[in-house]
Amino acid sequence: MTIDFDVFLKDDVLAGTVLRATAFPEGREPAIKLWLDFGPDIGELKSPAQITRHYTPETLVGRQVAAVVNFPPRQIGKFMSAVLVLGFPDDEGEVVLMAIDRLVANGARLF
Repeated sequence: MTIDFDVFLKDDVLAGTVLRATAFPEGREPAIKLWLDFGPDIGELKSPAQITRHYTPETLVGRQVAAVVNFPPRQIGKFMSAVLVLGFPDDEGEVVLMAIDRLVANGARLF
């Protein structure tokens, strides 16, 4: 399926740094709650992520990730999700986070 380039430009995929991460035991699936810094224009946003197979809260703090920041907020259990952190499935369908291999500014936009 192809999309118009203008449709792609409507997605705000930004770099953010994980400020805090904690277990999310009250979720239906094992997950980690993330608080992310997207720079001075957007600030701190949060999201749960089903990434417990390859990551622990301790290994995520300070890590830069890519996330879609312009979806409407969504209630996930008792936690309000404001962004969608991006990743790819491994051979077993478990999430591997999209990596940013050099430090970029929080809030930098994917292009």
